[in-house]
Amino acid sequence: MRNSLSSHETWLSRLRDHLREERYHAGNARQCIAVARNFLVFLEMRRTAIADAQPETVERYLKLARQKYRQRHGHLPDYKGWRCSHTNGIHMLLRIAHGQWPPTRLAVTRAEVYRRRLCEDFGAWLTEMRGLAGETVAERREEARRFLDWLRERGIRGVAAIKVADLDAYIKHRAGALRRASIKGVATRLRSFLRWLHATQQTARDLSVVVIAPVIYAFGSIPSALRSQDVYKILSIARQDRTAKGLRDYAILVLLAKYGVRAGEITGLRLEDVDWRKETIRIRHTKTGVTSYLPLLPEVGEAILNYLQKARPKTSAREVFIRSKAPYRAFKNGSSLYTFIRHRIDAAEVPPGGKRGPHAFRHARAVSMIRASMTLKEIGDVLGHRASDSALAYLKLATEDLRAIALDIPVEVKQ
Repeated sequence: MRNSLSSHETWLSRLRDHLREERYHAGNARQCIAVARNFLVFLEMRRTAIADAQPETVERYLKLARQKYRQRHGHLPDYKGWRCSHTNGIHMLLRIAHGQWPPTRLAVTRAEVYRRRLCEDFGAWLTEMRGLAGETVAERREEARRFLDWLRERGIRGVAAIKVADLDAYIKHRAGALRRASIKGVATRLRSFLRWLHATQQTARDLSVVVIAPVIYAFGSIPSALRSQDVYKILSIARQDRTAKGLRDYAILVLLAKYGVRAGEITGLRLEDVDWRKETIRIRHTKTGVTSYLPLLPEVGEAILNYLQKARPKTSAREVFIRSKAPYRAFKNGSSLYTFIRHRIDAAEVPPGGKRGPHAFRHARAVSMIRASMTLKEIGDVLGHRASDSALAYLKLATEDLRAIALDIPVEVKQ
């Protein structure tokens, strides 16, 4: 018993050190330690070493903890918030013990090894031979994994046995609740995988040509964009928040509004990308691989400088923008910005309708450049397009300008 307690305290001491290094709030740290201690007791009662704990072990502990909560309070807890408060400390403890969490599931059967090798080789080809961005590679690899798992569930062994009917059935399976554009994305990723299979002689024919996808017309819809007065209102309201999080959010919103950058380009912005002497900012356009050097506008520079001097947590990370709560790290990807940007838009009471995330600012910036009579080449350079024709889609956004040149419809047309 004494050895078990000693072992528990060793792990808890390492967890305390980790929480201290990451500068967790004292209350959150106590919560993490308490839950981790209960989990260690749970492992001891089941004679399970911490090194042998698996995701299923954590789920069994949570099930037991919920039952105890119900006995104590007479009802089950609010699951999402309760689960998060209980898993944070456990997952940190297990990351310390295992090196990473959740652990990478090892391929056991020959079929699993085969499917994993296919996905890895496909990903390497996309990176090395096609030169695609990391996010695109990850999306296509994930689609390949989904497809291979689906084939396994249907009892289809090996990619050489794929038939046209299987591809139709898979697209139908994936299409469920997806929009036309999303279904087209599934088809595009699947075609890429099928082309690779044929190029590497793993299928007898190129099956990518038989994958049917819905037609998306280039000018068939109008993208969502914030009005110029909406952007001004959002920035004005956000500027009033002088908290650390408010200073960070305002700097991000100014970047979105003034340059129309993508969310991933903001999360990837590094300290060395801002050249204060030359008054320029370097934007790495993740989607196209293009790098832009833009003038550092006074409003943008002031917002970033305020954040760096007054609000940015102390961290070794080189990314400009850091999470506002421990652990103080860079954002994982552009998707991490969507929630708080939507909250800032809602706080400004912008009328609902269309997208309410970072891309709406990009479209708004495109409209402002169109109305400033900038050429498509100039717009493409600012937004990081490879080809100037890519900016043609933004012409649909200037609906008010198009109304100004609309022709009257004659009352009657003579033959």
